[in-house]
Amino acid sequence: MFKPRAASLALTLPLTLLACGAHAQVPQHALSNGVVEADVTEAIGGRLLSFSLAGKPNFLNLEVSAGDPGAVVTAQSTNVGYLGHEVWAGPQSQWWIHQRVNPERAAAKADWPPDPYLSLSKYTLTEQGPSAVALDSPASPVSGLQLSKRYSLVAGKPNSLKLDVSATNRRDQAVAWDIWFNTRTRGDTRVYVPVAAAADIRTKNVDGMRGAPLVYTLAEGIFSLDMVAPPAGKLARQGKVLLQPSHGWMAGFYGEQALIIQFEHQPRSAIHPEQGQVEFFNDYRPDAPSKGLLEMELHAPYVNLAPGQRMQASEHWTILPYSGALSRAAHLAFLRRHAAELGLQGL
Repeated sequence: MFKPRAASLALTLPLTLLACGAHAQVPQHALSNGVVEADVTEAIGGRLLSFSLAGKPNFLNLEVSAGDPGAVVTAQSTNVGYLGHEVWAGPQSQWWIHQRVNPERAAAKADWPPDPYLSLSKYTLTEQGPSAVALDSPASPVSGLQLSKRYSLVAGKPNSLKLDVSATNRRDQAVAWDIWFNTRTRGDTRVYVPVAAAADIRTKNVDGMRGAPLVYTLAEGIFSLDMVAPPAGKLARQGKVLLQPSHGWMAGFYGEQALIIQFEHQPRSAIHPEQGQVEFFNDYRPDAPSKGLLEMELHAPYVNLAPGQRMQASEHWTILPYSGALSRAAHLAFLRRHAAELGLQGL
């Protein structure tokens, strides 16, 4: 959950640098197969910077100039809104209560910022190739976790990218967390996820935000956020939706591209009760869409980890060209046309 606050071309995985204001530069590793392209950095939390069809705009909302990627990361670091795609540990309410390196945040039971060692540190490259990049985080004294991430193009599926994450307990005592994928896109991205019943939907406001509540539709077993202008006196619709999906996918439409994220569907009992397996945070500003934000979030099962024990989770991304109407009916018709080839259930 967010709180207020250039695509590559080569097949040989060159290293380029993204300018970051007056600060240090961000190394950038490109993956491309002529159909899709992605950029990954070992800096600023080993995050995914971009993903798109070849030659098309970045589907992700990226603010690489938001801070100094060369800044020293400590337990006192605050969040930097670089956006793109990153990975957290959940649940959010426990981010700072299991550590001693920042007693003030522990005493306050702070739910912000996320673990800076996982989201801001420089990772170590462990694999580089024309179709995959893998990275390891430092072991965090905040969460006790060390993350390993691998971004890879998928053989035989030229429109797809695989995101594999493992989290290892590096403490000498047990910890309990989930793996939390967070994909940032523009605030007016249209999103869909299969949901069986209204009881599988929870909403909540976000601290520090004063917009009107979110509006959504649940019909034919599909949930969607509605891009409805806020009432007079409000500049935005803001909030969070926590969902128990009926099947393992969600989709987003922006511009002339559709991003489908597939994952292993989990029973509600496997997900920490404070979270949903799928979550959407939305800051929708129809009069200033570039200032808005949408987060497509996924929680893996909440797991107790003994010292040295590891848990794993994955997302499978597919991006397709879209030239249809900007409507729920047209978007669902598109998804139904591709349901068989992608294995999308619930349509």
